[in-house]
Amino acid sequence: MKTGVLLVNLGSPDAPTPAAVRRYLREFLSDPRVVEMPRCLWLPLLHALVLPLRARRSAAKYALIWGNDAPLREHTQDQARLLQAELDARHINARVFAAMRYGKPAIGKTLDAMQAAGVTRVMLLPLYPQYAASTTASTLDAVCAWLVRCRNQPEIHSVRSFCAHPGYIAALEANVRQHWQTHGAPNDKTRLVLSFHGLPEKSRALGDPYHDECQKTGYLLARSLQLESGQYRVCFQSRFGRAAWLQPYTLPTLQQLAQSGIRRVDLICPGFVADCLETLEEIALTAKSGFLTAGGGEFHYIPALNASPLWIRALADLILSVPNVLQCDSQNRTPGVESPSLFPNQNSTNGA
Repeated sequence: MKTGVLLVNLGSPDAPTPAAVRRYLREFLSDPRVVEMPRCLWLPLLHALVLPLRARRSAAKYALIWGNDAPLREHTQDQARLLQAELDARHINARVFAAMRYGKPAIGKTLDAMQAAGVTRVMLLPLYPQYAASTTASTLDAVCAWLVRCRNQPEIHSVRSFCAHPGYIAALEANVRQHWQTHGAPNDKTRLVLSFHGLPEKSRALGDPYHDECQKTGYLLARSLQLESGQYRVCFQSRFGRAAWLQPYTLPTLQQLAQSGIRRVDLICPGFVADCLETLEEIALTAKSGFLTAGGGEFHYIPALNASPLWIRALADLILSVPNVLQCDSQNRTPGVESPSLFPNQNSTNGA
């Protein structure tokens, strides 16, 4: 079999314009995994009110962070390129592709390209460390929709989540420690804030493990940084609508910290492995302003993992940890180079 690795992130509009953002939001907010309301109620509201109002506001925000392309798309493509180099260096015979759940490059067209390139085994890696139905499950929905129209279906493997993966935690830790080396170690007037994307509270009641997986990531990162419970906060951003979302909310948390005498906040967004609108505008600009306006003295946004070498190695390790996928291709490795053992405490047997 010829293996293809498919990295998938959420997506971005084609341009920072109201028309492009409207097309993107229409696809994104029409997904029943994202907005869990009866279609007959939500879709008229979406087209009559939400899109006309939100598209222009969001386009202005995208314009603040836009470079040659959307940052999320650029970083995801860089991650795919660097992961390809990492797998090549390990003599792993696989080809890496990148796609977006909404917008371009679309999952279906990317899978078409993979199949045209001869891929018969797909290793799917949604780039969401913490599982949620609105992200990971929605990605699988799109892959399954492509499979429905595919006659000669490839073998599909998928990573569900990696909230506690040692390589992922180590890469986050390295980002924080590098920041501290530049800006100084924290003191009793400093807090590390871990901001995750929010979800409606009802998603937790319906069975999403997202909240617990965010807490797990926060705990493991804090432990690796040797922080006590009072030295860091886990909170949730990007609330939409009037319903209750996962709490505590990020902006009120920052304002409360400033008002309580905390002079400096270092903020990291562990749920985003690539910088995007939610990190570069919502956090690095808007949340910073909220903290400083409330009386805080110093605010630092710690960038996402992006092209961090530790993160790229963690991606490769994560893929190699899935049984019966890339290790099957290691038979084509360079003679004399051993593949890493996936089950170091077990005897390896063919067909197990």
